[in-house]
Amino acid sequence: MSSPLLYLASGSPRRREILESLGYRIERLTADIDETPHEGEAAYDYVLRMACEKNTAALTRWHQQHPSPPATPVLTADTTVALDNHILGKPENAEAARRMLQALSGRTHQVLTAVCLYHNGSRESVVQTSDVQFKSLSDAEIDAYIAGGEPMDKAGAYGIQGLGGVFVADLRGSFTGVMGLPVYETMALLAQCGLAVPPFQTA
Repeated sequence: MSSPLLYLASGSPRRREILESLGYRIERLTADIDETPHEGEAAYDYVLRMACEKNTAALTRWHQQHPSPPATPVLTADTTVALDNHILGKPENAEAARRMLQALSGRTHQVLTAVCLYHNGSRESVVQTSDVQFKSLSDAEIDAYIAGGEPMDKAGAYGIQGLGGVFVADLRGSFTGVMGLPVYETMALLAQCGLAVPPFQTA
């Protein structure tokens, strides 16, 4: 059996790596949207809206280029970090990253990842939430981490799969969810839509 194909409308290399490590073949679609939170929007509502709007944008672009709907499932996702239900997006600059990391220092925050799947005319979605506790960070640790460049393209200004993982004292939830794609919930979504999930038959 050949590896199942998924369309991934995400530029995240981490999401692609997770899906490929599970045995899927990935083709990337483009999904450009305005990711500005609405005023007063809760983190849960925001991350779910982002994942679904990305899915809609990917399908809109598909229909502009193809006469029929995609036969292959279209997967989109979005991850956000919330502290006291305040959304922490990707830092605009080093000073913004510093403020985020100082705020997270010694505190427990939430990482929410929403996954949206389109297949055969229907769309399903799920949100996974993890509680992440940071150790207390010194100014020197924050400065050195920022100088390495890792925080700049990540929600909350850290990546748990990289050097930012040394800041995590406790995690309750999904490690892959904090990375950007919760494997358990994503596989359940694919299975719910009647799609193949690993382990795949190789014979």
